[in-house]
Amino acid sequence: MEHLNALDASFLEAEDSDPHVSLAVGAVSIIEGPPPDYDELVSAFGRRARAIPRCTQVLRTHPFDLGAPEWLPDPNFDIAHHLHRIALPHPRGEAELFTMIAEIMEQRLDRERPLWECWIIEGLPAGRWATLMKIHHCIADGIATAQMLAKLTDDGGGDTFASDIRSAREPQSSILGLLRPRLNPLTWMSDALHAALTAAGAAEHAMVGAVELTARVLSSGPQSSLNGPLTRMRRYSAATVDLAAMKKVCRDFDVTLNDVALAAITSGYRGVLLARGETPGPQALRTLVPVSMRSATKFDVTDNRVSAMLPLLPVDEPDPVKQLQIVHTRLSEAKASGQREGASALLFAAGGVPFALSAWTIRLLTRLPQKSVTALATNVPGPRDRQRVLGRNVLEILPIPPIALHLRTGIAMLSYAGRFSFGITADYDTAPDVDALARGIEDGVRCLADLGPAGTNGEKQRLDSQLRLDSQLRLDSQLRLDSQQ
Repeated sequence: MEHLNALDASFLEAEDSDPHVSLAVGAVSIIEGPPPDYDELVSAFGRRARAIPRCTQVLRTHPFDLGAPEWLPDPNFDIAHHLHRIALPHPRGEAELFTMIAEIMEQRLDRERPLWECWIIEGLPAGRWATLMKIHHCIADGIATAQMLAKLTDDGGGDTFASDIRSAREPQSSILGLLRPRLNPLTWMSDALHAALTAAGAAEHAMVGAVELTARVLSSGPQSSLNGPLTRMRRYSAATVDLAAMKKVCRDFDVTLNDVALAAITSGYRGVLLARGETPGPQALRTLVPVSMRSATKFDVTDNRVSAMLPLLPVDEPDPVKQLQIVHTRLSEAKASGQREGASALLFAAGGVPFALSAWTIRLLTRLPQKSVTALATNVPGPRDRQRVLGRNVLEILPIPPIALHLRTGIAMLSYAGRFSFGITADYDTAPDVDALARGIEDGVRCLADLGPAGTNGEKQRLDSQLRLDSQLRLDSQLRLDSQQ
């Protein structure tokens, strides 16, 4: 019998703490048409879902949280409870698709059944159709979710970009592994001493990171429209750029793909804040950046194995190149400071206390208004190869993050088939400009791709253009406020 760990269960506790929150993650696959016969879909998805344990298991919880929830087979499993069919309304464009995604994702999953749904969406332009997979976050993190979704395709899996992440490339560094005796008994004592010193240094590194993370979470940031109570309804939008353009920026400025993505997000948020009439200050965008702790040997394990960093994204900086450089520096500092290891240490410690205590604590903490973090940006490694569903090519995959804990917007990123997608979930009432955020992200990538490390004149021209854009955004905001008075 499998139990939820402390991190898995925390997503249930966070959902319970706010009736306006649904903590399901999702992905929309746009598929070439025409769609197959619906009975064929039901048969294929039912067969493939039954091969994934979590798709046929329900959660059993205990009164007063006296024990961790556990996974049990659903004796009444029926694919009809999980597979739904719907068509886009006219005029069947991107706006209608995004509205439908938001409406599906804002509804909570039924905890009396396995915690997933698949929506077949017909009537997309050019004869295409789509599948929307919705899975509760307590089941899996981004990598594990991508693995589950891959098992529903024709290939039943395949390689993903997850093998490129840091945790997958690092060797396992458990103390037991460090202390494993060598064949030469003469060097065993020195090896053991080295292992003990390494473990002590790692513990100190994690402790420093844990203290730094705790201090940042407890600090109160400036007043921002990006942070506050959520309503029940959601909006969704997406930005899609060429992966080749992202990689060009990586080469030009010697940064990582994640650096480029977060710099583009910084540019998008800066435009949104200026358009709202707010000053993007240096403390305005403390961002929760989940970090995978999943080793290469655990890709097929269905659970959550993530840590976190809390960098400040430089929305106060108008120059896009300097934004990128600051993002790179701050992420490097966050990695070196031990934030990643510190968050893991805190989660490990939470798993060592009685479940009832950790559950009650998480439920209490998630009910408190947090004012330090204003955004979420999570990067999910996508499949390396093009996927197929019932013989049809998957043309595009759009990720869908949840929002909670007073974060009014959340961004998930995913690479697939030469494209890099940003899926944005937003609170309906307080973030009506989610499409502007998406366009700002696309403009941010496009701008960086147009600038090279030696392109001084081009950089100056872009900076002048950015300053003019900032001024225009402030003017538009003032005119809108004047018209409302």
